Amino acid sequence: MAIIYIIEDDQNIREIETFALKNSGYSVCDFECAKDFYKKLEERIPSLIILDIMLPDVDGLSIVKTLRAKSETRSIPVLLVSAKTSEIDKVKGLDIGADDYLTKPFGVMELISRVKALLRRSNYSENEKFLTHRKIFMDDEKRSVYFDDEAIELTFKEYELLKLLMINNGIVLTREKLMEKVWGTDFEGESRTLDMHIKTLRQKLKEGGSYIKTIRNVGYMLE
Repeated sequence: MAIIYIIEDDQNIREIETFALKNSGYSVCDFECAKDFYKKLEERIPSLIILDIMLPDVDGLSIVKTLRAKSETRSIPVLLVSAKTSEIDKVKGLDIGADDYLTKPFGVMELISRVKALLRRSNYSENEKFLTHRKIFMDDEKRSVYFDDEAIELTFKEYELLKLLMINNGIVLTREKLMEKVWGTDFEGESRTLDMHIKTLRQKLKEGGSYIKTIRNVGYMLE
């Protein structure tokens, strides 16, 4: 059973999140402040963390930085939750290492959907042979891609880019993360490389190209 830690100082929101997640079959520990969260973290590493940005003792973004700086917590999926709605706040959260961003107020079903998507991503096995998204089918063992049963010829980088988007189905991937994972380089000065590969990938997938959504000033996601 997946264990989820919630750090949220608003009691009403914390109780709603806890109730919804427990009803969905998850084990939940909730915390009002970072101090209690860090203490519990020393005892057990969770499957996922839901983190409010505005906390009474430590800023949520600082917590993400701390988690990403330590090897034992670096890979824990983090879902940021905040009342801040500006794009710059979302970009900042994703840039420092958060995996997804949810804006208050939000629906319970959306919360559960985001949690499931992040857990799917973290539990993905590199040895998994098949990936499917709507009419796109990928046989990773044979490195073959099909759209609506029609074979699609992709270059090595296009294939790796599509695979990463399919593994993270429903999750926004920053441009920096895509460049790092697919090209093994940081993003600065390489924006045209990524954009051109997304463009050709969309063209080759035909109708399936519309599944790849541009998140302005952030990156891309497979919707």
